[in-house]
Parts: sequence; structure tokens; C-alpha cells
Amino acid sequence: MMNKELRTPASATGNAHASPFDALVNAAAALDPLPFAVVHPCDALSLQGALEAARLGLIKPILVGPRAKIRLAAESNGLELDDCRIEDVPHSHAAAARAVALVHAGKAGALLKGALHTDELMGAVLDRELGLRTERRASHVFALDVSTYPKPLLLTDGAINITPDLLDKRDIVQNAIDLAHAVGIEMPKVAILSAVETVNPAIASTIDAAALCKMRDRGQITGAELEGPLAFDNAVSVAAAAIKGIHSPVVGRADIMVVPDLMTGNMLAKQMIYFAGAASAGIVLGTRVPIALTSRSDGIRARVVSCALARLLAHHQTTANP
Repeated sequence: MMNKELRTPASATGNAHASPFDALVNAAAALDPLPFAVVHPCDALSLQGALEAARLGLIKPILVGPRAKIRLAAESNGLELDDCRIEDVPHSHAAAARAVALVHAGKAGALLKGALHTDELMGAVLDRELGLRTERRASHVFALDVSTYPKPLLLTDGAINITPDLLDKRDIVQNAIDLAHAVGIEMPKVAILSAVETVNPAIASTIDAAALCKMRDRGQITGAELEGPLAFDNAVSVAAAAIKGIHSPVVGRADIMVVPDLMTGNMLAKQMIYFAGAASAGIVLGTRVPIALTSRSDGIRARVVSCALARLLAHHQTTANP
């Protein structure tokens, strides 16, 4: 059952669009597989995603959850667990805590979310005493493959930070830049989104956008070109930006979109997925190890690509900071 080829939504509908996600998976598969703690994989999708990522050589799964439930999910769906290690714990809360402990013990180099709520997993990850915090603010990136856009988009943060302040946004931006570097974008173009493209004191996000650009000028954000505030059309359309008289290497060519708050980012990402047919993946950054984090309703491919992102980021962090 796990030998099916990965398919993009575009290929399934007959569109000839070649997904850049294939290149990410291939790049990650060229590395040695990394031990991933798969947190509470007690349903078919969680197990299938982890097993497919293992089959492709991306991960070595450590299944963390109630052993009986994991085995039942496997048997009910015709899945072979083979030599997968199972860390038996009584429930999802304990699974999140054990997965974090495996990282501290050096037995797991990344996490993969299974069939549990994001806040339950992140509660263990962000625990101030036992979690995986770093000096950076943790943040989430949606990786999106939109067939009408010529390259993948990284959208942040639509899953973790509800109303980030300016310093939070600095970390959110730098986290996304680091991910872009990890997937081979040497100098990513970062669009700081708002409703308008001019600074307006009545719209706080425009002031934050301008401040972030100045922080880049002063070396507080590094490794990317920043522009903002930008309305969405200016970020993705050169023609729209030209009509408004905006000239910048970023306009119409964004690699990264930084949204003002979680609600904006979550709705924008899901509009692209459900209205524009975008393929998606998700990853948490700014923690001691990467976390492949998708919605519980996401399919196998989203989980596999999320594992690929986490594997590439873990490799980049190791080589950048040996």
C-alpha cells in the first residue's frame, strides 16, 4: 500500500505543472535519514505519512503513543510497521512529552505531528523547563506550491503566533529566511504584508513592516531582501506594483510572505489551498529541532513534504553550526 508514487494535486487533475516539492523531497532523500519522533500516530494518515517518509529515505520513525492504538491503526489499514520502534505511552499528552524527551536524550533529531491537536504538541515543545525553546521565538511556515505562481511560497506565521509584536516578527522573519536558505534560496525576497503599501499610523502592521525593513538595513535581520509594507497584489504581481509606482527587487517576486497576524496567515494559506488548489506543507522553526507540523486533515503528501523540509533544515543547521 505504501508503494504509491507521490502525486501533486496538479498532476492528479491533468495539469502539467511540475511541483517544486518533488525537488525538495529528492534533496532530502539524498541525505541520511534522520530519527523523527512521530507524536501520537494513532490514525491511518499519521502512520501512512510517517511510513511513506521512511520508505523514501527521509526519516527513521520512532512511533510515540499508545502501542495498542498504533498497532490497531496499522492493522486496520493494512500497514506494515516492520522494524519501527514504538515508545509506548498512555495518551497523546504523554506522547508529546516523551517525544520532547527523546530530543533531549539525543535519540530524535526532529518531530512529526500525528493525530493530536497542535496546541497539545506545542505545549510540550514550549514548556519553559522541559521543552525545546531557544533564544528565538518559535514560528510556523506554510510552504505552498501554487500552480499559477512560478516558484514556491513560504507564508508565515499562520499557526502559532496570534498577534506577534515587532520583536516577535523579527524572529518570525529570520526563521523563515533560515528555512529558505536550507532549501537552496540564497537570497530570499521577503514581502511584509499589510492592507496597503504606504506607512499609515492607523494601521499598525504598516509601521511594523517599515521597522522590519530598517532592522534589515541595520543587520538585525540578515540573509534576505525585505520590502514592506506591501499589499498582497504588490507582493505577487509585477504589473500591479508598477501601476502603483512601487519599484523593488521583491515586488511581484516574493519567496516569503510575512503576514500581520495568525488569522490573516491562516485564512490566506487555506484560501490558496482550497480555492487555488495549492499543495502545502508545514514546519515549526525556532525550536531546538525542526517540527513537521500539518493539519490533522492533511494527506500523505503534505506530511512527506513537511518531513523533507524538516530534514533539510536539520541538515542546514548542522552544517551552518557544526
